[in-house]
Amino acid sequence: MLRTAIETPLHVFEHEEHEPYLQVTWRDSETPARGYVVIDQLVTGIATGGLRMRPGCTAGEVGALAREMTLKMGAFGVHVGGAKGGIDFDPADPRATEVRERFLQAARPLLERFWVTAGDLGTQQEELDRSFARVGLGETSFHAAVVRAPDEGEVRDRVRRAFAARTDGLKLSELVGGFGVAEAALAALEQRGVPAATASAVVQGFGAMGGSTALYLARAGVRVVGITDARGLVLNTSRGLDVELLLSARSAGGVIDRSVLRDDDQERPGEAWLNQDVDVLVPAAVSYTITADNCEEIRARLVVEAANVPTTPEAERRLLERGVTVIPDFVANTGAAAGAWWVILGEVVSPSGACGRLSAQIRPLVQSLVNRADAMGTSVRHEAVVSARENSRRMIAEYGGAVAYQELFSDPWESGQDAVGDTAGHPSAQPGLPADALGPEPVRPVPVLLDAAPEHAGRYADAVPASAPGGHVPLHAPTDLS
Repeated sequence: MLRTAIETPLHVFEHEEHEPYLQVTWRDSETPARGYVVIDQLVTGIATGGLRMRPGCTAGEVGALAREMTLKMGAFGVHVGGAKGGIDFDPADPRATEVRERFLQAARPLLERFWVTAGDLGTQQEELDRSFARVGLGETSFHAAVVRAPDEGEVRDRVRRAFAARTDGLKLSELVGGFGVAEAALAALEQRGVPAATASAVVQGFGAMGGSTALYLARAGVRVVGITDARGLVLNTSRGLDVELLLSARSAGGVIDRSVLRDDDQERPGEAWLNQDVDVLVPAAVSYTITADNCEEIRARLVVEAANVPTTPEAERRLLERGVTVIPDFVANTGAAAGAWWVILGEVVSPSGACGRLSAQIRPLVQSLVNRADAMGTSVRHEAVVSARENSRRMIAEYGGAVAYQELFSDPWESGQDAVGDTAGHPSAQPGLPADALGPEPVRPVPVLLDAAPEHAGRYADAVPASAPGGHVPLHAPTDLS
């Protein structure tokens, strides 16, 4: 049986008591709805995290997800803290929009200056932006960041253009998260000595995250042999699935039209995804789908988490004992959040720019974390948490934490650091990735976890290593079609 956050608390940290910076509870005056905002940590006086709406949403769930956002930002060196919002209400209820907007009005002091939010479970980004406009908070849910820009109009225009552009038929918010998961899987495969061309994978879930993960794994040469949706598992172990065909037949809810299946494509029960003999499993659906009750079925060498917290702590411990490597969610699935912030800050201006930047960071990060976990006999999650905490402390020391309206858009590398590269360092200038339709990307040093001597583990370089822009470029990176 699948467990959800309703039934099982989220466990982000092992053996740690943690209190967030701020917790707010809201009660709606017209319905039974309750809402929660948790700001886990402020960096540069700001925090980021989506706003979800679902029946049964709890303060504990929101708090744990806020802490995970802190880890995501720390893992990728984005100088903001973690937050989350949640509303205990059914998004299918006809009153949902009104409830959400009353919540936004109540949280307005936070949304004006401190909390940058976005779409999440039960909340579409386009509808959230419209709600922000209706309650007088500007035209984007990124309002708290936009108002800190020297030129607010330029930032709004950049965000609007980047999020409207389509790459491989997908918007930035639909593709970059799954692209990052695929890159994390490819990095882990390479670290384990498995070429992409000989690797196989099963993806659980075919929504925005699962669909784009499957697409970019297939583009890299990985044989995607199984994909699950709400109706079950679609399987082809002999030649793999035609992912692009299945995407073309996918409903808005992530369900595949079975009429497009080929003669040798098979249908199996949904739970059969776990025991397939593949190299990579990608849980991209719900929380806590891999548990102590079913983890022994797993035959894959790698589990790459696309969903938030899909593996219980006990299951992960057992997998580690069996030699199965788990790439944690706050490393693998951070592409959507990091990509959005790179656009906001002007560090990239297009989907392919975000994907090039993401690949340049996530590949060396994953490989270094796997190396360290192997050397220390610990889990990748443990090493990633240690690294993210260290990076968060570094950023707070550099930019401040709970500070009053700290400059957000100042160049983090201006203190004596020279910019690295020129237009030749732009991923679009490299073979295999055409130039962006939206214009050139600014080139900045990319903080990347060093994979070097132990004394440097967990520290960031002040310049781009050989595997970053100007060096490694994913050959399967997407092409802008806008």
